[in-house]
Amino acid sequence: MKHNLAVTIDKASGFCFGVVYAIEMAEDILDNEDYLYCLGDIVHNDEEVKRLTDKGLRIIDHEQLGKLHGEKVLIRAHGEAPSTYQLALENDLTLIDASCPVVLKLQNRIKNSYDDKEQILIFGKHGHAEVIGLQGQTDGNAIVFQDLAELDNMELPAKFTLYSQTTKSTDKFYHIKDQLLSRGYELKANDTICRQVSNRYEDLEQFVVNYDKIIFVSGKKSSNGKVLYDVCKKHNNNAYFISNVAELELNWFNPNDKVGICGATSTPMWLMEEVKAALESF
Repeated sequence: MKHNLAVTIDKASGFCFGVVYAIEMAEDILDNEDYLYCLGDIVHNDEEVKRLTDKGLRIIDHEQLGKLHGEKVLIRAHGEAPSTYQLALENDLTLIDASCPVVLKLQNRIKNSYDDKEQILIFGKHGHAEVIGLQGQTDGNAIVFQDLAELDNMELPAKFTLYSQTTKSTDKFYHIKDQLLSRGYELKANDTICRQVSNRYEDLEQFVVNYDKIIFVSGKKSSNGKVLYDVCKKHNNNAYFISNVAELELNWFNPNDKVGICGATSTPMWLMEEVKAALESF
């Protein structure tokens, strides 16, 4: 029996401008050259990474970077620590720098704070590429934490400056700020969350309430994917997280359901189109 699903893709979903910029730079080079090295996954979406590696993108890590000489290497939107630029000089590497302007601005602000001898706390995901780049501005001296509980057992200075990874939840950031103030700390809080990400919260809230079921498409590694999926789930309990078409399950749907598709800032539109086509064939 055909389910006859009415499927709509959220127009506000899909790549943020930082990711679009990085991917366009990679594609422009790969149109004229056989291969291009990229330091880390160009975007936290395995399907899009595969599409680009099939075109000649070669994903490398920092250890492999150290062994390259005289090559072109793309710096993705997440940005890099100063040590990467130093290594590029030493190894005669040409860096194609696609660092997101929002991330670069944040890196500069953190570096200025550090140069002014401020103690820096960064609300961010441990080991995330952007956070590693931010911490690099402080010679590794910033305190990185994912949630408040991590700070409970830590000796914090009485006075410090708080920053955030650009893709974190604004609500959580302000909750953390209020909690730290209530504990008696003197702090300067800098809301450095990208508005292209945080504006999606409101867009999604308004989008997901119009549908019986929501399919949220995102890579498992995407930080903002987790944040945005939580927003979907909060406002529509029938929301499902998938990374590709193969993860769709027919038993999620009833005949004639209205289904909304949305995604992270790292989710390509072509992938959401594929999901739409699969749902319409159910």
